[in-house]
Amino acid sequence: MDIVLKHQHEKIVYLTLNRGEKRNALSIEMITQLIDYFTALNNDDTVRVIVLQANGDAFCAGADLAYLQQLQNNTYEENLDDSKNLALLFKLIYSHQKTIISMVEGAALAGGCGLATVCDLCYATPKSNFGYTEVKIGFIPAIVSFFLLRKIGEARSKELLLTGKIIDAEQASKIGLINAVIDADEIKTQVAKIAEKLCIETSASSVALTKSLMNDIQNLSIDKALQLASERNAQARSTDDCKRGIAAFLNKEKLTW
Repeated sequence: MDIVLKHQHEKIVYLTLNRGEKRNALSIEMITQLIDYFTALNNDDTVRVIVLQANGDAFCAGADLAYLQQLQNNTYEENLDDSKNLALLFKLIYSHQKTIISMVEGAALAGGCGLATVCDLCYATPKSNFGYTEVKIGFIPAIVSFFLLRKIGEARSKELLLTGKIIDAEQASKIGLINAVIDADEIKTQVAKIAEKLCIETSASSVALTKSLMNDIQNLSIDKALQLASERNAQARSTDDCKRGIAAFLNKEKLTW
């Protein structure tokens, strides 16, 4: 059985976690397969949007129990290499050239919560819940902390990471952890519509450049940030997409990307 399923519909790729009987718990094999898929899709011109979803009752319940047991017997070097794999996966998603949407139905906990919320956009059903529960088992939410601080700020990150509490989808939406709550019987249709709209209404090169700029600019001084923004602005103006978009705007033509 494939741990992650891949299906492409026009310019949208659906990656589906397929360990429903294990609540889609993270394993070495799942992380490796996701890395392989996201790496391959990064430069695939036939793809504009990636939707990350899951089969079963949970989106992803964190680390697999067998995986956790194995970690206890690892050397420091082995654990470091393993941690770097998860860090690579999160970085791939965060810095990916495509827009990545996570569709959460059920629990997204610990590493699974990190996986869902590191995506560009996240939509969840009302009964879904979110939590970084690592501190409750003597572990730490180390890798996700970098991305979470950027996403919701220090005060809210500390509240979630230091308490390990689990919050529902409505509360997750209120603090900016996810984008919206969508009824269970509508979420697949609505997410597909969002993905299709992104494919039609946004430029691929503009999305890639905008994501890269947002990732790079946050920790710079104002002068360095504005210098970088100016450089990226000049770079964007020379792209074929920009020339095409401006021509369509000036000619009052409807543009479909």
